[in-house]
Amino acid sequence: MTTSPSRLISTTFDLTGHPLGAASLVDIAAGDGLLFATPDHGLAAWGATATTTVTTARHTLTGTDGVAIGAIGFRPADDPLTIPEVTIRSDSEGRRSLVVVRTHDDPRGLPTTIADAVDGRGIASAPKPATNGYRINAMVDTDQYLAAVTAARDAVRAGDIDKAVIARPVEITADDPIDVHAVLRRLETAFANTYRFSVNGFIGASPELLVEVRGDIVRSRPLAGTTRTTGDDARDAALAAELLASEKNRVEHRAAMEMVRDTLLPHCSYLDWTPEPDIVKVANVQHLASFAEGRLSSPDTRVGDLLLELQPTPAVGGHPRDAALALIEAVEGFTRGLYGGAVGWVDATGDGVWAVSLRCAELSDDRRRARVVAGGGIVADSEPRAELAETQAKMQAMLAALVRP
Repeated sequence: MTTSPSRLISTTFDLTGHPLGAASLVDIAAGDGLLFATPDHGLAAWGATATTTVTTARHTLTGTDGVAIGAIGFRPADDPLTIPEVTIRSDSEGRRSLVVVRTHDDPRGLPTTIADAVDGRGIASAPKPATNGYRINAMVDTDQYLAAVTAARDAVRAGDIDKAVIARPVEITADDPIDVHAVLRRLETAFANTYRFSVNGFIGASPELLVEVRGDIVRSRPLAGTTRTTGDDARDAALAAELLASEKNRVEHRAAMEMVRDTLLPHCSYLDWTPEPDIVKVANVQHLASFAEGRLSSPDTRVGDLLLELQPTPAVGGHPRDAALALIEAVEGFTRGLYGGAVGWVDATGDGVWAVSLRCAELSDDRRRARVVAGGGIVADSEPRAELAETQAKMQAMLAALVRP
């Protein structure tokens, strides 16, 4: 047992051979827990021992094995992160551990057994199929969205900016509360290779890695440039080839990759990146993707520092950043909130993984309303109606997971 300067203490259990060691993280988090699951590792958690922020998390967690989990907004502020009381962590080698974090003056002290740690919480059963009634309404008038796209395109053509991402929100209103556990199970089935998350009513399945730090290795995988999928492999391959050949989409993608490269490079003794984008295909769309990996020069540079420097990237904002953000705020007609921000975790060493907050929904406290947002990068060749169609395609991921008539 160790004590941190913030007076948090923790204890850790190996889950080898325990039912929690093999259970789905989605079924551990269920509808009321916290979840961040990647293609090769992840965590599920519950309870809240303390809150912190990206900039203070390392200090708050010092001396513990705990993590801080949360989301930061499109325009980051002091967004709160949760330090869960119980966290189950699964690493890329398949090992699982259970970490309990409590305050030093908690009269319960720290548990001495796994049974005491979980305190009766089990593995949730599969939700029963159910129906619901829904209404879907645009929160920004279509004509205003099309005008915003036109304004961004004209600004690019005039040389004022290189790119701006214009988004539009819709609201789903349900007759009965939306079953978060059921939604997460559907996302797990349809989008297993994404970064799936559930953080205090903010849920989704993002395909885009913003930044990951493990020891002295840093990674990022920006996405920009999109086409649809059809369910026909041959047709999808043809669409992917068209996407790779599209100058409009390559310009959009280049802006995102160059910003990531230019942000990370000063912090690295070396940084490698793919010279040409490849295709990332998820259930409903295909993206241009690049990958960057480097070695950090200083042990003082950690994931929170890089996260705040990168956010928002051109993939969700635009380039040059300040001019693009000013245009977005002038023409979009809504406040993005968590959409286009980042979601993930950080530990006491400053290691962590953060995904871009895409393919996501923000739920109301009563779970009867959900806001879904989608956007696209606007460059000189953008056509407003085609951009509208792209947002509709991107929204299908969350709409399909949320709506069960």
